[in-house]
Amino acid sequence: MPGILKKLKPYEQLTEPLLKDKIRKSKKVFDDKKITDHHAIIPTGVFTYNLTPDEKRVFDLVARRFISVFYPDCKVANTTVLATVNEVDFKVTGKQILHPGWRVVYQSDGGKTQADENILPAFVKGESGPHEPDLAEKMTQPPRYYSEATLLRAMETAGKQVDDDELRELMKENGIGRPSTRANIIETLFRRRYIMREKKRILATKTGIDLIGSIENDLLKSAELTGQWEKKLRLIEEGTYEVSQFMEEMKQMVSEIVDQVKRSPRKEITIIEDEKEEKSSGKAAKKEKAEKEVQLTCPKCGKGTVLKGKSAWGCSAFRDGCDFRLPFELLEKKLTDNQIKQLIEKKKTGVIKGFTQGGEKVDGKLVLTDDFNIELEEKEEEKLTCRSANREP
Repeated sequence: MPGILKKLKPYEQLTEPLLKDKIRKSKKVFDDKKITDHHAIIPTGVFTYNLTPDEKRVFDLVARRFISVFYPDCKVANTTVLATVNEVDFKVTGKQILHPGWRVVYQSDGGKTQADENILPAFVKGESGPHEPDLAEKMTQPPRYYSEATLLRAMETAGKQVDDDELRELMKENGIGRPSTRANIIETLFRRRYIMREKKRILATKTGIDLIGSIENDLLKSAELTGQWEKKLRLIEEGTYEVSQFMEEMKQMVSEIVDQVKRSPRKEITIIEDEKEEKSSGKAAKKEKAEKEVQLTCPKCGKGTVLKGKSAWGCSAFRDGCDFRLPFELLEKKLTDNQIKQLIEKKKTGVIKGFTQGGEKVDGKLVLTDDFNIELEEKEEEKLTCRSANREP
């Protein structure tokens, strides 16, 4: 740590007091037991002045936070002031700074911290004098929607919402889930369509709202249940509670909840289908239907199936020697799947317009001969062998 602090040259005024003495090893800073996903962000000491304004601000945040953790604690006096004005009682609570400690790191930058709020001037008990009232009219705001980041934080600190002091203390280091499982819990809710994204906001879907409404057991929906489990697991760890008893209670609880749901009035739960799944399944069904329509038995070998390739239709038994092929295009006319089907099943197509023969446009029917060649039967009943179906054009 001293080595890194020495390299932070732009902050020498702040690091110099720390380097005079040995760096204190506070548990708030150095505690391997609390490392979960990653350790703190630490400046390397490599500093360049070729930074953009935004990069400088980010670096300054990290550097000052790093320096401030080694400073002494800030000592404050929590103060409550009771005053009477024209027989009307007033009360204000706040704090007075006795020793700034780490706050010096931010004051030198002219910045304010959240702790700067509610700082009161020094009052003397019994003092009186004139004053000018200042009334501020404000409106409370409803809580904001959760984002994925704030929801993860809420899961981590869920124990703060528990009223029972003992359970709240047990959940202090746990919350709901673990660092490695919380993101997956949220993804499961998305996957089951209980919640949805709206830009950065997370909203409950009609399915999720209906489902929660169908559960009448309030304990199941509260963080307090997790606190109770943590308490029992702690007792198991201490050897004062049996695992078998814990499991039996879990089974009984699940049974009671299921029975309670069964006995409660039936409530309809709206099921939201995944639009993407619907579209993809629709496409798959069309593709499957199309494949079924063109899966025709080879007229030459009678064993293989006529399949659509990259450049022509051909028999699937070509490895066994069947050389039956039909072109995609004949006499500058592209053939449709339906025309290919007619040619294979009926040995003849209907009248097809737009063939090019001798530089002229010709209409006619295609005929599959006994030797599996294709002939063009013009309207004037002239027959012209165009090409052999089992040779390259």
